[in-house]
Amino acid sequence: MPSFVYIRLIGFTAGTLLQLFWMVVILGYRRQRNFERVFFLLSLALFFFYSGSLLALNAQIYYSDPPALLTAFAKTLLCAGLCFLPPLLIHLHLEYAETRGMLPGGSLKRTLLVAAYAPALYFVLRTYPLIVSSPGFDFLVPGNALGRGYGAWLALAMVISAGWEIRFHLGAANQMESWFHSLLAGVFAIGAALTIQLHVVSGGLPRDLSNVASTALALLAILPSAVLIYLVQRHNFLQIGRQKNLMYAVSVTFLALLYLALVRRVSTWLAPEIPPEASAAVLLFLLVIFIEPMQRMLGRRLQETAQRETDRVQRLMAEIQQQARQGNAEKLARFIEVRVKETFELAGVRVTLQKEQEIGDHHRAFAKQAGLGPPSIGKPRVAFSEGKMSEPFVTLGNVVGIVRVESHGSALSGETRASLEFLCEQLPASLDLCRLIDEKVRLERELAERDRLALLGQMAASISHNLKNPLGSIKTILQVQMESPELPESLRGETQIVLDEVGRLSSKLNQLLRFSRPAVRGGIVEGRCDAGAVMEEVAGVLRHEAERRGVALELRLSTNGAKVAAAADAVNDIVSNLVVNALEATPRGGRVQIGAAADDGFCVLSVEDNGAGISPDAREKLLQPFFTTKTQGTGLGLAIVARRVAEVGGKLDWVSPASGGRGTRFRIKLPMQS
Repeated sequence: MPSFVYIRLIGFTAGTLLQLFWMVVILGYRRQRNFERVFFLLSLALFFFYSGSLLALNAQIYYSDPPALLTAFAKTLLCAGLCFLPPLLIHLHLEYAETRGMLPGGSLKRTLLVAAYAPALYFVLRTYPLIVSSPGFDFLVPGNALGRGYGAWLALAMVISAGWEIRFHLGAANQMESWFHSLLAGVFAIGAALTIQLHVVSGGLPRDLSNVASTALALLAILPSAVLIYLVQRHNFLQIGRQKNLMYAVSVTFLALLYLALVRRVSTWLAPEIPPEASAAVLLFLLVIFIEPMQRMLGRRLQETAQRETDRVQRLMAEIQQQARQGNAEKLARFIEVRVKETFELAGVRVTLQKEQEIGDHHRAFAKQAGLGPPSIGKPRVAFSEGKMSEPFVTLGNVVGIVRVESHGSALSGETRASLEFLCEQLPASLDLCRLIDEKVRLERELAERDRLALLGQMAASISHNLKNPLGSIKTILQVQMESPELPESLRGETQIVLDEVGRLSSKLNQLLRFSRPAVRGGIVEGRCDAGAVMEEVAGVLRHEAERRGVALELRLSTNGAKVAAAADAVNDIVSNLVVNALEATPRGGRVQIGAAADDGFCVLSVEDNGAGISPDAREKLLQPFFTTKTQGTGLGLAIVARRVAEVGGKLDWVSPASGGRGTRFRIKLPMQS
């Protein structure tokens, strides 16, 4: 046989196995992306071409007159591969360009795909039946059977692919990608030139040179397919390299198949001298020689892999420890998500920080139903889980966090899973450090705030003490003057104005005195009262002020005389300050609604107005002492409310705007007296 026949025989075998290799890898990878699907279909088309060519070549070697059925089957495989090769080349590059952000999806992409696949229907429906029924078929240059139109179509597809590869080369993220795309651009350029010469020009080359050119064109896809295996394995190209378990399993399987094929081929060659069974046994026994070298090689490789992954985790933990020293557990969790995703090249990472009691009632119900018993108590740990981000994850024990990862493919590789589990073993220390720093910062801020408030309270008490007695004397003198019939009418009105201002100033000083009282921590203020009665009292006192301002004051009670675990003066401070603020914020003609209702062991007090609402700038400082938006306010009303609510173990929240884009609603939940 001519030498190029052996070359084609070896090349078609290698091409068939390479494409089968990629089909198995992609099926095992199972990444839900159009790029992988089109890559699989392109590998299938090339597999049809190489397997059909291999079948036809073997039939010509073993049969002087190949069976018609075998020839028809080989033609079918060849034509199926050739007809869909050009559109799949274009489609693959369009999908890759879309993943790189170089091509917008939508109507443009659909138009290009329709233009790419339309000729395939013509060749499948019209040209293929003519080829099958025709007795003559050139398996050496099968593209000629499809006509010059097919040659022009295939050459155009290769030119377009070369153009895309040049764009990918220019926009490559690293040198490895740049080199591979430049290699593919060269391969497609050579393929386009050979296609034009062999299938479009059709002539002008000597027979031997034509055979060499056709062989080169047929085997052109082997080089990038083989190089891609190296790039995926060594550089994680296309993000398949992280699936090392899959790559190793498929590689070993195909090496075994190749060796068995070699055993069969050598046994056939040696059959005239040695029985095939004997030669096959000798060749299989030769594998024993390679066991020890392979064991040493695998041992070194496993040691290198373990060391590399350990170093990777240690470098990542150093970054996490540095971030943990900044405090803020939520920021640390987001940092871990970003860095773990980048380091291990995962599709998604979610870190949830929690304690065992926060896992949820449904987790405990699951454990009870499964007969797992109560959660075991042990040292804090971070649980690890692999799966979709949306899938529920049940864990028991002293869990302080959950790291959930999602791989690009069907599963994590062994070393990646081991590295992530090792990382999760180290994370509790970083989380403890972050929480300790968080707690330290919180305590320092709280102590600084308490010192500041204590100083302000002392100053307020001193000011109130020094001013209250003189104001009392002034008020008494003015009241006596007002009762005197000798006071002229012209001075009586002005004296009343001064008396009112003295009263207003006294109320401000009373606020300062109330604020200067030491806050009681932990909600243990003793006392009980009827919250509804207190609200009725406050409404009665402030109704005159509401009428003066032209504001409707509405009272709604449904407590049924229930008692709250708070002293009457504390509830009075809360309600009166909120109502005064609401009256001052409501324009003439508006309304203020106050109410109280029992709700699941709590008494809920509410004060709502339909004023302008709270501006965005004032929201964060709303409850801070001495912050006010009023020209004559002290900024202590809401600070006193917040303090009194905390002292009685209640909860304060507010909403602005409350309804219709206007107003503010304050809600206070006070514990009921048991």
